[in-house]
Amino acid sequence: MIKFAGDYSAKIDDKGRIVFPYQLKAMIPEGSDMRFIIRRSSYTDSLEMYTYEEWTRWSENVLSKLNLFNPEHSALWDELTNDRALVEPDTKLGRITIPKYLLDDIGATKELLFIGRDHYIAVWAKENFDKNRLSKEKYSDLTQKILG
Repeated sequence: MIKFAGDYSAKIDDKGRIVFPYQLKAMIPEGSDMRFIIRRSSYTDSLEMYTYEEWTRWSENVLSKLNLFNPEHSALWDELTNDRALVEPDTKLGRITIPKYLLDDIGATKELLFIGRDHYIAVWAKENFDKNRLSKEKYSDLTQKILG
């Protein structure tokens, strides 16, 4: 499994393309599948970017817990798989094109922040990231509550 780490910014050009940060690209072993699934986050105003391999593993795990003949399960699966796209850095410059509707959804206009979250990459509109961070007090409280 590929592990992503670090925070990297990238500008959105006038055609809506973004140069995928080379530092993240360097974390992917040579010869690996360079396709990514990018989707809206379920909890924040950000996007989640999974390697195709990780997305396959994740979706198979979720599907194994669902009965798609159950309307609630089917509705959950539909929502989890709506608004996602397949992106792949071009081989020349490493540019990716994230669909405009996804960029609009997170309020991205000029610059993105790519944040390695181990098994996926969080993608934020740079101007919105800081206002969505936990306060130090909330972070400390959650750490104590969840991790003891």
